[in-house]
Amino acid sequence: MPTIEVNGYPYAYTCEGAGAPTWVFLHGFLGSQADFASIKPQGTRIYLDLLGLGVDKPTVSDPHRFAAATQVAELHQFLASLNLKEIRLVGYSMGARLALAYALMYPEDLAQVILESGTPGLVEPQDRQDRQTADAAKAERIETAGMPAFIAEWEQLPMFASQQELPIAQQQFMHQQRVQQNPANVAASLREFGTGQMPNYWPDLVTLQVPVTLINGALDKKFLGIAERMQKQLEQSQQFVVPSVGHNVHFEAPEQYTAILAQL
Repeated sequence: MPTIEVNGYPYAYTCEGAGAPTWVFLHGFLGSQADFASIKPQGTRIYLDLLGLGVDKPTVSDPHRFAAATQVAELHQFLASLNLKEIRLVGYSMGARLALAYALMYPEDLAQVILESGTPGLVEPQDRQDRQTADAAKAERIETAGMPAFIAEWEQLPMFASQQELPIAQQQFMHQQRVQQNPANVAASLREFGTGQMPNYWPDLVTLQVPVTLINGALDKKFLGIAERMQKQLEQSQQFVVPSVGHNVHFEAPEQYTAILAQL
């Protein structure tokens, strides 16, 4: 698998297809580029492992590199090295938060941004503090109990309940990918780029100069509501709601997801 080195870290990626448009896929927390492997819209497709995440990754020596501004800057360097133009940036969950931050910082790079189950952050200071405390506790749990124990708890979160209806092979793939993550990197990601730590981008939505597509699962009521609020503030946006699926739309309903991308 090819890599591109950015500030000493090897970003692994896969490039498929050819021609326009160019799609770049950003996976979620505890994910990897393999999450989007079944999503193959027409054009050039770039799937990459985000900083420190993916199976058996080297430890990132400086945990502060996981902060939003640094990750955006490194993603910009990565994409610039490939000389990509008119990018359609697709992000899921944590990847959607990164994609939104990128669109606000480098709108000239993008033709479109597609946000699946994303959020612009938390508005109230107390909510932000509470989330930071919760994410720090999760990071400590990883460091003390190990990844298998943490993942066993993570997979019981309500927003992943619909994944229990998937074929066993799919569930096992996702589980193995999660438990094989580097625990130091996962803990650093929680502390530095958790929802409570990321900037509050709600006030910036009205300034966003890139067309936005919002994708949500109908069963994921929390993020469905967030997307509906976002759409009211975005000047150029549309929303697709996929029935009978939860938070991870592309994994639970890849055919419907690909069909949505084909419409853009």
